[in-house]
Parts: sequence; structure tokens; C-alpha cells
Amino acid sequence: MIEQPYHHGKLREALLERAMATIEEAGVDGLSLRQLARDVNVSHGAPAKHFRDKQALIDALALAGFESMNRLILNAAQSSDDLRVRFVNVGKAYVEFAVARPALLTVMYSTKHHPDSSAELRSTGEQGIHVAQAMITEAQEAGALAAGDPQTLAMVCFVSLHGAALLAAGKHLDGTTVEDVVVATTDTLWAGMAAGVPAAQLSQAP
Repeated sequence: MIEQPYHHGKLREALLERAMATIEEAGVDGLSLRQLARDVNVSHGAPAKHFRDKQALIDALALAGFESMNRLILNAAQSSDDLRVRFVNVGKAYVEFAVARPALLTVMYSTKHHPDSSAELRSTGEQGIHVAQAMITEAQEAGALAAGDPQTLAMVCFVSLHGAALLAAGKHLDGTTVEDVVVATTDTLWAGMAAGVPAAQLSQAP
């Protein structure tokens, strides 16, 4: 076995990348440290330098998954000056991530909600909804959305988009495209949150 390609801190990233691909191909049950070592062409003991066991690897996968998803969500939240466009883009980013990595998404949430999950994982796993909450607050202050508890509204948005994401990832949309489902869901959510705002005020909102 040759370890040189993964010296200088690159082995951990290579193992995580291969592990993400493995769970999409064979599920968590198909994941093993020995097989990962073979896949990246290192000695069977090399992964133990970074992950003490399979559960430690799964924990690291969940954290890396949330970090990756959060980057996409944050980029989407900063993608435009138009509040509604940003809201739609965040929804698209979340659903597209779920469709691309459905097994990883399951690992992320199941690990986050495990009683032994780390504070770091729980905090990282909540960053996406905090972004949504901040966007809703900004839209309320701009007059684009009606008053309401941003935390509750963000949770409703998450539940709706998560449902759409699971249906899309499971290919249960019955011929409807992922984009159409995301647009319909975000349009409905936005209209519901904007209800009660005078039309004149809506026309002046960013």
C-alpha cells in the first residue's frame, strides 16, 4: 500500500469523500474503515489515525455534510438583492443538496438527533435554519413579510422544504420537476408569510 498521496493532512479528507460516495452507493451498512483504506490505497490501519471506529467516521460525515450544505445555503442567501429571489434560492439549494446526497442527508439528521451527538454537530446542524430565520426577519423589517415569530416561521419553511426534498430524493414527484416543486413550495410559503401586508407596501419592498 502507498500512503504518499495522502500525507500532510489529506488522508482524512480523502476518506470522508470516499465515505460519502460509499453511503450513496451501498448505504451506511456498506461502510467500513478497512474498505475505505483499500479504496484510497492506504494501509488498513491508516484510517484509525483519524477515526477511532465506524461511528466516529459517521459522526465526521454528518458534520462535514452540514458544513457543505450550510455553505450552499449561505451562498444562496447572499445571491441577490431581492429578498424573495434569495428565499427561493435557499429553498433550491437545500432541495438540490438532498437530491444529490439523500443517504448523507439521512445520516446528518439521524446523527444530529442522537442523544450522544456533539455540541459542535448540533450547532452546525442548526445554522441553516438560523440563516432562514435571519432572512425572514430582514424581510419583515423591509415590509415584504407580515409580522410573526421568525423562529416559528423558519421552522414551518424548513418542514415544508424538507418534505419536498424527501419526495424529490425518493423520486416520488410523479413527473413534476424538482424546480417546479421548489418554486411552488417557496411561492406558497412566501405568500402565507406576506399575508396581511398592504399591497402598496409590498410594491415598495426590495
